[in-house]
Amino acid sequence: MARLVIVSNRVADPRKPSAGGLAVALGDALKPRGGLWFGWSGHIAEPGQADQLHVQQAGPVTLATVDLTQDDHDGYYLGYSNGVLWPVFHYRLDLADLDAGYVGSYRRVNQLFARQLQTLLRPDDIIWVHDYHLIPLALELRALGCAQRIGFFLHIPMPPPLLLAAIPQAEWLVRCLCAYHLVGFQSQADLLHFGRYIVAEVGAQPLGGQRWRAFGRRVEAGCFPIGIDVDEFAGLTHAPEACEMYERMRHTYAGHRILLGVERLDYSKGLPQRVKAFAKLLRNHPEHIGSTTLIQIASPSREALGSYTDLRQQLESLTGALNGDYGELDWVPVRYMHRNVARRRLPGLYRLARVALVTPLRDGMNLVAKEFIAAQDPADPGVLVLSRFAGAAEQLKEALLVNPYDTDGTSETMQQALQMPLHERQRRHQLLLEHIRAHDVHWWRRTYLDALMATQEDDRALAPSPKG
Repeated sequence: MARLVIVSNRVADPRKPSAGGLAVALGDALKPRGGLWFGWSGHIAEPGQADQLHVQQAGPVTLATVDLTQDDHDGYYLGYSNGVLWPVFHYRLDLADLDAGYVGSYRRVNQLFARQLQTLLRPDDIIWVHDYHLIPLALELRALGCAQRIGFFLHIPMPPPLLLAAIPQAEWLVRCLCAYHLVGFQSQADLLHFGRYIVAEVGAQPLGGQRWRAFGRRVEAGCFPIGIDVDEFAGLTHAPEACEMYERMRHTYAGHRILLGVERLDYSKGLPQRVKAFAKLLRNHPEHIGSTTLIQIASPSREALGSYTDLRQQLESLTGALNGDYGELDWVPVRYMHRNVARRRLPGLYRLARVALVTPLRDGMNLVAKEFIAAQDPADPGVLVLSRFAGAAEQLKEALLVNPYDTDGTSETMQQALQMPLHERQRRHQLLLEHIRAHDVHWWRRTYLDALMATQEDDRALAPSPKG
């Protein structure tokens, strides 16, 4: 069996629990078969010392990492990846720093990764590259003579063609994507946007199905919605940490109904809109005053970026005002936490919640929605309120779908969820659970890798790379 090589911006030890959905999914993909996981170490090195390769063994998985200099980290990670690609791919051109010149660091780090990874590769390796930080990696590996089969999976949304075209390096980015044998997306909408762009903007020739010839090379694409390990997460629900969390919170909030939000503090997650919708719920349905609480966990994220500081201030202002307007001596409407909660404790919190609010303005998939479903008691399940702009909405149609920009509509959907009778909650949960079991992380891994192995070889070289 060929070895699986996974490449992502950050590497996590698959033997340890992790809060990140991507890290969990990739660890689950490697654990059954072993392989190599390559990426950034998370450490900052002095200039001239970033070429050192760190290798360690984690059970059947080899972890290989490299350090970055401060300048490369700031330009590659904070600058281009999260100051340009993240906002544009999440439809926020107003937050993108398109003129800052970060692309040089972005290319330089991808070239560093390619050089270091090449030394570890075997001729029959299957290379699976993940997410927007590493779009150019295949092109850089090809330039070094690597002929292995290479696939790419985008975990965030693919923007429509006109939004993507706003990035000055858009054609180069798409040229980089076409260096892969297979490009995977979370949703059919993302796949459609990619196909429309390469045909309309770069003149790709359709070959039937989801295959094109572009830049002198054949590229295939597909929709592969990522899942979770349902049995593993359901097992965590009955583990000591989750049970302790459930019992403690059940005692603390006895007689209260809980609406729950769990995500990183990010402008794509729709947190201010969610708090505003909850305020309208209390105003329009005062029976919830004193008896219904929104627990909002917003983990720290990219706090070096000014837009995140502004978001935190806005969210804290909204929650403070809401608590001041509606709070009582023995009840606070919103419990807001700006810190991480251990992954092993989260299932207990999910199980306690009557309603989970997963209402991003735009999201690639959103695994919190699937974790919430897996953690529920089938005899008395909670209700999932899900943004129609999350990739998961294409799959989880039995959730209550909302437009998070419509705070009045979201407020009324919260009311519907809180009033939903038991038989309907059970019916919806059973269908949702069946779906996430059928399309779990193992299905995702098998389906993508089978499709990658089935792609046709193409020996034609890519056209020369444009200047970045």
